[in-house]
Amino acid sequence: MSDAFWIIGTGFLVAASCGLLGVFLLLKKVTMIGDAISHSVLPGIVIAVMLSGSLSSIWVFIGAGLAGFVAVLIIDLLKNKFKLQNDASLGLTFTVMFALGVVLISSYVGDVHIDQECVLYGEITFLPLSESVVWNGKELGPKTFFNLLGNFVLVGIMLIFFFKEFKVSSFDPGFSALSGIGPHRYHLLLLGLVSLTTVASFEAVGSILVVSFLVGPPLAAYQISRNLSQMLVFTLGFGLLASIFGYFFALKLNSSISASMALFSGIIFALIYLIKGLFLSNWNPFMKRDVVESGFFEP
Repeated sequence: MSDAFWIIGTGFLVAASCGLLGVFLLLKKVTMIGDAISHSVLPGIVIAVMLSGSLSSIWVFIGAGLAGFVAVLIIDLLKNKFKLQNDASLGLTFTVMFALGVVLISSYVGDVHIDQECVLYGEITFLPLSESVVWNGKELGPKTFFNLLGNFVLVGIMLIFFFKEFKVSSFDPGFSALSGIGPHRYHLLLLGLVSLTTVASFEAVGSILVVSFLVGPPLAAYQISRNLSQMLVFTLGFGLLASIFGYFFALKLNSSISASMALFSGIIFALIYLIKGLFLSNWNPFMKRDVVESGFFEP
């Protein structure tokens, strides 16, 4: 397989996992929680490096995952127990945890090459040169690609098995509670999947691209979808386009591939937004969509 296949394929796997989860975050109006989680994993990574002495240790993945889960719990606690507004809960949690990670890096980590930029701006360019998966003496491809493939399969399975619960709790938490579907339980499950996806992706693409794929493709898909199933399919398509065009655009300009993919994620949304506004004169882009009339919510 060529380098382009592994890089574009990895970008798409991140876009697919983040995009599918981002659809439900968008509908629940908590899109930026992915940004909070992606910043909050830093202290977990640093502590794991301090204990293991290596940036490639499995403990780094575990530490980042635990930090992301702690961030989810803190955000939920601040919002539901202390009655802080959602944006205040997000802002307080990720700034404090990210600052803690920076302090730990500057104070205690000296021998291992790690800084906050390795988490924020992970570069997918070097993916083909990374550690490979070996089967019967044959190299199958970058280990990161197969890790992300496994994460995508897990996200897909969870969404398939709990599709009704995620759908109902996203559109109408009150109806969800009356129907015996605990909306809070599935909200935490969704955030847990977001945390896992963020941790699985940061090494290859960095948190900036993760946040971009959590927001851009779902938001573009929302503009032209008639129901939730369409929105999920369009999200996957836009994620693939952003990965492809971002890769070749970066090669053309000799720039960051991750940044270019994030850029095209925004460009695709802007094009969809403008085209729909130009060709549908009765379309009001600032009008709140009625999810019941549009077919998004079908009990």
